[in-house]
Amino acid sequence: MPRPIHATIHTGALRHNLERLRAAAPGARLWAIVKANAYGHGIERAYEGLRGADGFALLDASEAERVRALGWRGPILLLEGAFEPRDLELCSRLGLWHVVHCDEQIDWLGRHKTQQPHRVFLKLNSGMNRLGLAPARYRAAYARLQALPQVDEISLMTHFSDADGDKGIAAQWAVFQHATDGLPGERSVCNSAATLRHGHDAAVRGDWVRPGIAVYGSSPDFPVHDIAHWDLRPTMTLASKLIAINTLRAGDSVGYGSTFTAREPMRIGIAACGYADGYPRHAPTGTPVLVDGARARTLGRVSMDMLAVDLTGVPQACLGHEVTLWGLAGNGAALPIDEVAHSAGTVGYELMCALAPRVPAEAGE
Repeated sequence: MPRPIHATIHTGALRHNLERLRAAAPGARLWAIVKANAYGHGIERAYEGLRGADGFALLDASEAERVRALGWRGPILLLEGAFEPRDLELCSRLGLWHVVHCDEQIDWLGRHKTQQPHRVFLKLNSGMNRLGLAPARYRAAYARLQALPQVDEISLMTHFSDADGDKGIAAQWAVFQHATDGLPGERSVCNSAATLRHGHDAAVRGDWVRPGIAVYGSSPDFPVHDIAHWDLRPTMTLASKLIAINTLRAGDSVGYGSTFTAREPMRIGIAACGYADGYPRHAPTGTPVLVDGARARTLGRVSMDMLAVDLTGVPQACLGHEVTLWGLAGNGAALPIDEVAHSAGTVGYELMCALAPRVPAEAGE
């Protein structure tokens, strides 16, 4: 009998979230971001829920080949561009669009032999200081690309570092507007938070939006707004079962380090899930879980293969009963991944991407 833990990828929720984001930026085309193996969901499992996008954006050649192998013939964008000159050969063969964020990538393009000119997205460093040309060098880079026979259309892009917070996008947006003023080409600046918060503004939403985390049922600005506020649905469920029931006396402790001690008699359950499955080891006592669809909490330190849950509020819980670590319970109750991540001092992105290969996963509605 297999160990009772599994993940379900909800393709219907992916479709819903994609359309919700499309509605938030009317008139813009939408990239489905499938980097990091579709944020841990699995490109192949997520594809049916995301094929309504206008294009797929990702990081490396192997991901692009997987998307093409699924039958996708539309645009695919390499978000970090070429890592070395020979990557451009694959771009030519697979018809990939790619980001240009440094002078060296322009040099490589100038030496590349291709029958079909490339579609490129010239990235501006508007203040995040990660990838992109400095504002003072942006127009010169644009002119260099424009002069190359290897280049067809040039689009303009940047990435907002604070669209989800109080600082907002104003300063970076002003830098982008100044640097690109008068330059022809489609614009792409909006990530998940900017799409949801500013997609109503035709100037900001531009021609392409690039929502990532929101597509996968996580709020980009949690805890200010949860997924219910943005009308998003959980796209990944991690579920297990109770494999043991224990009764504690007052003074008994739970788990490694005895970090939880019972103040009174209580029932606890042991679920088959631990940090080797991708559940965060640093999740403290009190992290929310669902037992039979009812709210409960973890107790003590998360082990490699197990964690303890408080059964005080679910007295009917017995061996084999359902434990939902995040996502949707069998009765339809939801535990958003953001709540679990927030309790563990991290973000939903990390939990999704950390789902371990040993956890069986399948696509479902």
